[in-house]
Order: sequence, then C-alpha cells, then structure tokens
Amino acid sequence: MSDLPAADVAARPLAGRYALVSGATRGIGQATALALAEAGAHVIAVGRTSGALEELDDAITKAGSTATLVPLDVKDGAGIDRLGGALFERFGRLDIFVGNAGVLGPMTPLAQVEPKEWDDTVAVNLTANWRFIRSLDPLLRLSTAGRAVLVSSGAAHKARAFWGPYAVTKAAVEALARTWANEVANISALKVNLINPGPIRTRMRAKAFPSEDPETLPAPEELAQAILSLCLPSFGETGRLYDFPTRRLVDFRMPD
Repeated sequence: MSDLPAADVAARPLAGRYALVSGATRGIGQATALALAEAGAHVIAVGRTSGALEELDDAITKAGSTATLVPLDVKDGAGIDRLGGALFERFGRLDIFVGNAGVLGPMTPLAQVEPKEWDDTVAVNLTANWRFIRSLDPLLRLSTAGRAVLVSSGAAHKARAFWGPYAVTKAAVEALARTWANEVANISALKVNLINPGPIRTRMRAKAFPSEDPETLPAPEELAQAILSLCLPSFGETGRLYDFPTRRLVDFRMPD
C-alpha cells in the first residue's frame, strides 16, 4: 500500500493497546474495529445499537481479542465527557481514536434544509468529534504512541449541489484535525491524521447513489486496513490526509 506501513497482523502489532472507534456498529466503523482487534488491540466500540455491538463483540472474540461495548448516541456530549473519565479509571490511557461516526444528512438545497436536520448533521459529524477530542486528548497524550484518525470525505472539497450539510461538516472536520495536529505536533507522541475513504460499499453510499452497483466499490474491510496502518506505532507521520482512492498521503498542514 503506497505511503503506508504494512501491518503484520499475524504479529499482532497492537497487542496491549486500547483503541476507541466511534460509529462501530456497521460499515467502515465495524470493519475498522475488527481490523484493530485482529491486530491485537482491545477495542472500545461506541455505537447506538446494542444488538449490533454484541455482534461485533462476538466477531472480536473470534479474532482472539477483547472489547468494551459502549452503547452511546454521539449527540450525547455529556456521555462522551463521562466516557473519557471512565476510560481513565479503567485503562489509565488510550492509544488509538478513530473518529468515524457520521451521517449523510439531508440531500436538499441549502435553503430548504430544516433547522433540526442541520443541527443533527453538525452534532454527529462535527461536534461529536470535538467532544471526543476534548474528552480523549489527555488519555491519548499518556500513550507512548497515541494515534488519532478522523474520517473525512471528498465532499469536503467538491461543494456538490444538495450536499451542503454533509460537505460543510466534513470540511470543518478537516479544519478540526489540522488544528489539533498543529497543537500537539511538538509536545507529545500523539499523531493526528485524516482519511478520505472515497466511494466505499456502505449504506450511506447506497443512500446517496441508489442506482450505483455496490459490487463495483471497495468493501469497508479494504479501507479498514488503511486505517489500521495509520494507527500503528510505526506510523510516525502527523498532519496528513490519506486519500484512499489514490493510495497517497497528502500534507494538509498550512504554513504560518
């Protein structure tokens, strides 16, 4: 895989490490949680659906790893705050954070977006990531190799008609990650990066492009291997965006 270190999963390079994945119950989040578990991590799986979390737990157990299940709506900011404290009490640190939870939001002209739809999209795609940063940054700084990966989208730069709430929030997520990366660049072992999945075989993609043949798209499991590589202690870059469609790293930090 270009620009990324290969993960020797058989060697379980994440053994003894703690990894939190938001939106872990399906699609990219589910595949990423399982990939991290297969690499040896104890996975803190955050998702809204208890049944789906239990199914993920079964898969993680079969992979020879363990999980902590956190049924949580990421719009619950106070719940995210409490989660950070609970993780410190139980584990004393966090090694990996994958900010994956997201919603497509309304596909409609900006002038016709309902305020609640706007607020919900911003809450899930943007504010939740900020709340996770606020809650988890101290724990990630306690790791010898803290890694944070936030999931962006090509929509952040295309400004495609009718994609307003989604595009705006993903552009803001990139600014959020850039800022965080610059804040920790010289003071900790924490590395902060972004990933652009591109077209992936997910429910969200099917909702946005209902006439598209999903079998022509990469599976979430393929993307999960790229996210795993960004989470490895051996990946020492920070302030980068990994563009999965082109398999290339892009430096997204701006000079002063």
